[in-house]
Amino acid sequence: MTGREEQLKEVSAVYAELAARPIERNCTATAQCCSFRATGRTPFLTKGEAFFAIRAWRAAGRKVVSAPPDGSCPFLASTGRCQIYEARPFGCRTHFCEAAGGPFARAEVRDLIQRLERVDTELGGRGGVNLFTAVTAAMEEWETDPGRGNRRQKGRCRGRAK
Repeated sequence: MTGREEQLKEVSAVYAELAARPIERNCTATAQCCSFRATGRTPFLTKGEAFFAIRAWRAAGRKVVSAPPDGSCPFLASTGRCQIYEARPFGCRTHFCEAAGGPFARAEVRDLIQRLERVDTELGGRGGVNLFTAVTAAMEEWETDPGRGNRRQKGRCRGRAK
């Protein structure tokens, strides 16, 4: 198993631990929080989270991540559903969405944030980056598996972060 795979296991473990915590949420699945331009809020991802999202995106056979012209999340389907829901970033899981109850108190998730930051450091990241920038960089880097040096088919991102 490569170092990247080990780090993605840790991201998955953080997400699982968050799901097991008894923090009340009331997501109404309106996808309002996915409309970044409208809300003025965009989740910031660590490098491990970006790789985790891209792995799910590519596992579904997708090779391009495009910035929607309406400024919404590039993973949001036209149906209003997240196309990588099981791999959605920590910021999406902690519902900065007011309709779902607002953001988690930082004290409730600080330990998990610190674990994601450790993964980021181990992967050579530089801290949280806005979602589109993070997934664009991850897609560009994904083609090379640092553990084996294998080349993979290049993925692309279209558009720019708004």
